Amino acid sequence: MTSKMKLKSILLVFLGMSFVLTSCKTEKKVEETARLSIDFEKYELDNGLDVVLHQDKSDPIVSLAIQYGVGSNREKTGRTGFAHLFEHMLFQESENVGQDQFFKKIQDAGGTLNGGTWKDGTVYYEVVPKNAMEMIMWLESDRMGYLINTVTETAFTNQQEVVQNEKRQRVDNNPYGHTGWVLDKNLYPEGHPYNWQVIGELADLQNATVEDVKEFYDRFYGPNNATLVLSGDFETEEAKALIEKYFGEIKRRQEVVPMAPQPVTLSETKRLYHEDNFAKTPQLNMVWPTPQQYTEDAYALDFLGEILGNGKKAPLYKILVKEKDLTSRTTAYNNAQELAGEFQISITANNDKSLKDVEAGIFEAFALFEKEGVSERDIERIKAGLETQFYNGISSILGKGFQLAQYNVFAGDPGFIEQDIENIKKVTKEDVLRVFNTYIKDKPFVMTSFVPKGKMELVAENSIKASVVEEEIKENVTKVVEDSKEEIVKTPSKINRSVEPNQGTAPALSIPTTWTAELSNGIDVYGIEQDEIPTVNFSIVIEGGHLLDDKSKNGVANLMTDIMMEGTATKTPEQLEEEIELLGASIYMYTTKESIVIRGNTLTRNFGKTMKLIEEIIMEPRWDQEEFARIKTKTINSIKRNEADPNAVAEKVYDKLLYGDDHIFGYPISGTENSIQAITLDDLKAFYTQNFSPSISKFNVVGKIDKATVLENLKDLEAKWAAKDVNIPEFPIPNQRDKASLYFVDIPNAKQSVINIGYLALPRTDKDYYPAEVMNYKLGGSFSGTVNMILREEKGYTYGARSGFNGGKVPGTFTASSSVRTNTTGESVQIFKNEIAKYKNGITAEDLEFTKNALIKSNARRFETQYSLLGMLQEMSNYNLPKNYIEGEEQIVKGMTLEQHKELANKYLDESKMAYLVVGDAATQFEQFEKMGFDEVLLVDKEGKELKPIKIKM
Repeated sequence: MTSKMKLKSILLVFLGMSFVLTSCKTEKKVEETARLSIDFEKYELDNGLDVVLHQDKSDPIVSLAIQYGVGSNREKTGRTGFAHLFEHMLFQESENVGQDQFFKKIQDAGGTLNGGTWKDGTVYYEVVPKNAMEMIMWLESDRMGYLINTVTETAFTNQQEVVQNEKRQRVDNNPYGHTGWVLDKNLYPEGHPYNWQVIGELADLQNATVEDVKEFYDRFYGPNNATLVLSGDFETEEAKALIEKYFGEIKRRQEVVPMAPQPVTLSETKRLYHEDNFAKTPQLNMVWPTPQQYTEDAYALDFLGEILGNGKKAPLYKILVKEKDLTSRTTAYNNAQELAGEFQISITANNDKSLKDVEAGIFEAFALFEKEGVSERDIERIKAGLETQFYNGISSILGKGFQLAQYNVFAGDPGFIEQDIENIKKVTKEDVLRVFNTYIKDKPFVMTSFVPKGKMELVAENSIKASVVEEEIKENVTKVVEDSKEEIVKTPSKINRSVEPNQGTAPALSIPTTWTAELSNGIDVYGIEQDEIPTVNFSIVIEGGHLLDDKSKNGVANLMTDIMMEGTATKTPEQLEEEIELLGASIYMYTTKESIVIRGNTLTRNFGKTMKLIEEIIMEPRWDQEEFARIKTKTINSIKRNEADPNAVAEKVYDKLLYGDDHIFGYPISGTENSIQAITLDDLKAFYTQNFSPSISKFNVVGKIDKATVLENLKDLEAKWAAKDVNIPEFPIPNQRDKASLYFVDIPNAKQSVINIGYLALPRTDKDYYPAEVMNYKLGGSFSGTVNMILREEKGYTYGARSGFNGGKVPGTFTASSSVRTNTTGESVQIFKNEIAKYKNGITAEDLEFTKNALIKSNARRFETQYSLLGMLQEMSNYNLPKNYIEGEEQIVKGMTLEQHKELANKYLDESKMAYLVVGDAATQFEQFEKMGFDEVLLVDKEGKELKPIKIKM
């Protein structure tokens, strides 16, 4: 589950078009122009449950989202983290659904599910093929009305452990992880509902009792404090009958009084610092209190954040990046919530830059903002981008469900969407200046300086030490004995809830129609026409990428993807960025191990203009020396920050151990500090001249656009971009490993250990690749995988554990991985090793059937959004797969036998030859591995090089 799903209001705007939202309460507006309509019907059950229905028959799927009016804002000092903890508890079991069956039943139906908690709410959701609609109502209603008798001491303690591990992983073991805690403690007074973090205080989580959480559940998880949104392919009368059947009899619980807004003010500025165990570069955050969501000023503050901090026109960027070289990126935004808001500026400084200078630069940027003001063009470009964002937000039935639920809970009406749009459209440049003067200029703020340990000279002036509590990881002690096997007392019901509803026939596979073409310069074009929303998503995939890097100057390919977005021959970086934004488009580039990818998202009406910009970017690079210097600094600082991130360290060392010194994949895509410093602009020009060619490029496009229009808008690129021969090198693949090696990288005082286990396996192009993925599914390819069920659900050692294959045209890896509590490191590694070994003995017929159902039935969800369809096209074009390759994959799943499954497991899983990498606290965890039967146990540095033996104190 996500710990903090921020379901913030989607900013919406429509330029030159009409928007129609209808409900059972309003008459449908009739417009002659093209329009988007989101029809909904809202009604209330006798028990107070709000129900919103939205029909969308474009795909044979339905989603059910239930939002409860309870977040961390309903907690009390000393009893924090309950809302998030209960989010976890509701996935365990209920009176009529067995332990750990929620995930398994949904996956078995081909669906997906999750939940999220944030300051103002909690949401649970499922997306399933339409034949499973009744089943998800049975499941959701059971945990709404028939759960509390299953909240046992053992189940509760297990989820306490899981949540604490989530906190360690996301907060304690991360650079700047404690920032939110320090800011909220000082912005909001003691007792204010936003004074604590969503995940809660560690002491509160450890001290909570079953009685505490039961009382919390009874107060806030009743139908009268919830909104149910059903969206997708259903018949209205059938849906209403099922909702009444499963939810209608659930009794009302305690009445929940709506919370009144509680905006705060500061009487003085507060300046705090913290020496961060994981930070490698300093970071400054400044926060001002602002009003709650849906207020006039909140909308204007959203625009202020965009103008101050986003893009090359932003005053913060001009001063801090271009003029003073203090950072490579600026961030400013307004966070308007149910009870209060906050305007935040966040600057991660370049290496060894003083936060005193960063603070001074921020105020210089404010002065520049006042001098330059706000233009109508600024307002126009922001609104253009918001239109595309809106469409992307409702591209799925789940996205629409979330939006309708949020408006209903926070505004009392799903139809508030219309007012939200109007509020955004009304924002003027005068409003933006007014809110700057009202809330930011010369007003008190809370400021944090997080600096690397021992770098106190970088702290902003007049700061005092923040009272961050660093957890001490003690020896692991099992706290709970097994529950007695008493039968759970069931709450009476009018229906037999112990019987799972029959699902009927699942929708048959229906692959969208794909069209293809080949341009005269060699570009292969793959397209799918999908007319649900007026947008287009596309990608240009240029083969090579990291494979074309020179090991002596590693990182050129990655720098290419940055420099090519920094202007064109006729447009400065600022002008190019503005042109993209005025179209409501986004264009970005990135490097993978085997390609450089240009991704675009734009409104259909602006596709032609967007492609003109793409053509300029590809054909007329600017080669801006000033921007190149900035990009190098940005990349080097990112590399430095990653040195203290255990997950980044694990990824880098793992690749080095598996691919070695002779393969380019043994070197990070980003390069190293030394290699980046040595790269010149001439190196990039040479890379571009030699390796950018349509002959090794694919164009993939999905959206409300036909083949003829796409090809018409590619004509100029076809004519101007001439083909050339590009030689993509082949590197030697290391010999197969012949022993089990334990490698340990020391991260002193780490609260978690990152574990990566595996070896080189097979490429995506191998005929066994997809069968191997199917084979792995029950081991670690899903939440219900064996390693996750043991390490998370049974032991409570981790927030998640997984395994899988990852191959391209070059052989990739098999990897099993997790991040576990430090004092469970050795046992967790052993569990992984044992379970991989046992998996080769074969799985049960029931597990194979579960795998088949999960993979086959989930195809109903596979083609819903433009983003997912683009991914399908990219896989098809990258690996030259037939148009019906998914049909072929389905046949592989259907035909797999227990014998074939076992044969694949024995062929591709050999725990006795894997590399076992642990990144964690060597002082407490390294020595134990000497006694665990590995063929070798080595301490290595962050480059994967063996260190001389050292004496470890236990």
